Amino acid sequence: MPKNSKVVKRELDDEVIESVKDLLSNEDSSDDAFKKSELMVDDQEEKDVDVEEGSDVEDERPAWNSKLQYILAQVGFSVGLGNVWRFPYLCQKNGGGAYLVPYLILLLIIGIPLFFLELAVGQRIRRGSIGVWNYISPKLGGIGFASCVVCFFVALYYNVIIGWSLFYFSQSFQHPLPWDQCPLVKNTSHTFVEPECEKSSATTYYWYREALNISSSLSESGGLNWKMTICLLAAWVMVCLAMIKGIQSSGKIMYFSSLFPYVVLLCFLIRGLLLNGSVDGIRHMFTPKLEIMLEPKVWREAATQVFFALGLGFGGVIAFSSYNKRDNNCHFDAVLVSFINFFTSVLATLVVFAVLGFKANIINEKCVIQNSEKILKLLKLGNLSQDMIPHHINFSSITAEDYNLVYDIIQKVKEEEFDSLGLKSCQIEDELNKAVQGTGLAFIAFTEAMTHFPASPFWSVMFFLMLVNLGLGSMFGTIEGIITPIVDTFKVRKEILTVICCLVAFFIGLIFVQRSGNYFVTMFDDYSATLPLLIVVILENIAVTRIYGIDKFMEDLKDMLGFSPSQYYYYMWKYVSPLVLLCLLVASIVQMGLSPPGYNAWIEDLATEEFHSYPTWGMIVCISLMVLAILPVPIVFMVRRCNLIDDSSGSLASVSYKRGRIIKEPVNLEGDNTSLIHGKSPSEVPSPNFGKNIYRKQTGSPTLDTAPNGRYGIGYLMADMPDMPESDL
Repeated sequence: MPKNSKVVKRELDDEVIESVKDLLSNEDSSDDAFKKSELMVDDQEEKDVDVEEGSDVEDERPAWNSKLQYILAQVGFSVGLGNVWRFPYLCQKNGGGAYLVPYLILLLIIGIPLFFLELAVGQRIRRGSIGVWNYISPKLGGIGFASCVVCFFVALYYNVIIGWSLFYFSQSFQHPLPWDQCPLVKNTSHTFVEPECEKSSATTYYWYREALNISSSLSESGGLNWKMTICLLAAWVMVCLAMIKGIQSSGKIMYFSSLFPYVVLLCFLIRGLLLNGSVDGIRHMFTPKLEIMLEPKVWREAATQVFFALGLGFGGVIAFSSYNKRDNNCHFDAVLVSFINFFTSVLATLVVFAVLGFKANIINEKCVIQNSEKILKLLKLGNLSQDMIPHHINFSSITAEDYNLVYDIIQKVKEEEFDSLGLKSCQIEDELNKAVQGTGLAFIAFTEAMTHFPASPFWSVMFFLMLVNLGLGSMFGTIEGIITPIVDTFKVRKEILTVICCLVAFFIGLIFVQRSGNYFVTMFDDYSATLPLLIVVILENIAVTRIYGIDKFMEDLKDMLGFSPSQYYYYMWKYVSPLVLLCLLVASIVQMGLSPPGYNAWIEDLATEEFHSYPTWGMIVCISLMVLAILPVPIVFMVRRCNLIDDSSGSLASVSYKRGRIIKEPVNLEGDNTSLIHGKSPSEVPSPNFGKNIYRKQTGSPTLDTAPNGRYGIGYLMADMPDMPESDL
């Protein structure tokens, strides 16, 4: 068929999409129009579309309304509760300001490169995690399924934490706050303080008894805690409503859920710096302990924090980036989001230790007053001589410095009988060294500090609303890591799948709102994600650098970004990052083996925590969580290796054009080694003349010219069909 007749047919029917028109009208290999492998459905608007494989129609893939919305979504996913209650603890525990050095080094070695890698493959292939790794290598398609399983496990208990925050948020509209004082118990004869509260503290008692109503062991279920059940239901309703329309609904919420925590953190920082003792907390925080920085444990914990802070391996990063335009500068996004995450952690650390410094100062003042009264009693009883006390000391208004001076003098003079005197050293550093993290920081230490704030209910409302927003931002990315791959792969309606997913997760999540639920949260947090995610990211790195090919991937990035990425990423992806990840995996396995598997149970009679080992069934659950999370990888590999399913029966077929419609065209994916960008078939030799011979019909090719396999491989059946009526075009 002559070229001019093809042009006439193209003009007769506007339904023929522009990419097909390019394929038919541009035969010259030097034509620049072949540089882009994009599908166009609208000549005027030139929108990117998502070809619904196995369907007769084209379906436009959703897209972000703006670059800001996308960045906020990625920031909201990566910045979560761990930035507020995990990073400050690790910073304090592992050398103060010196901990920032290994953290930054590992952020540059594994954090930014692997984050960039996930952004790039998601943006270019425009699929969720299942579709991305199926495209690169069908035998490694289980990586995407493993990511979905891990996301589901994490979502189960992560939303419980949001439920806890909602409960505290609802209880903050009171003055005084309900955890301000220990409750009084009345009986027939007299009134007394609740013994469990008196032995611990008001905030500790409120957390374990009023909020969780916790049981004494994992095996003691105790039934559902109805207050927390309602809060969990509310949390899942919020997530479902926000996610039901995909990024069209969740994207708008990101403007609030991602930005509001920064407003709160800045308000807390300003307020905290005005509090007495806040500078002591910040000084203690950032005083570097260089000798600790050299310990291997510090580097292992820094690597783990970098890994989880950016949400690597969950699939949420890939899912969000899949809604981008293919020429978006994802390298800039990777660097920007990574450093926003880091500076958020530092900001949260400043806030936490400013407030904890204020709290330590209050506790230290109480300690000084109590021990000064003991010294006065000892002086009256004659156990201590007045000559020991310096003349300028006034016990009615004694300062912490004066008390420590007296304490040191008494300790030296009464060296042998000092222990029997019952005096304590009141040092702010001792209080600040009591490292707390997780729920202990948010629901006990921080809440106790806020009771001493002027207008404490206001600050409590702000704090727990911030926790809710931090949690929701991460939940959106986690759920997107489940929904997007399944919708892309199995072509189900997103609204129906979202509702079903949230309902199933809520009913399974009821195990976390039993009286023993807190112990199950600890179990899932320790065992459901750590090792599986490390394995997933190692396999992701291998899939891109070894199976797909690091050189081809770098060329693809050059075509997509418009410039060549630094060779730094080449060496990081190929050598350094896999080695560091393998070391981290081995270190995590060793650490898990050396640490006895168990949990801290709250003992009501003693009003303290006590370590319990997991029962046999608990160990089975822990092992099952890890096995189930990584099981899809070997299953999919064996299924593909043994050809147990027909490749053409699923959604992994290429698409072709016939009569102006898209039809599914079976292809063999085994040994697939195609290009993410150019979709070269195995028969095509990669050419250094990048982007010019894409999808060109070769001389002497058969009438049925099948396009290269892959996400954007477009076969076409319209050429050389003289019997096709013009009205069918």
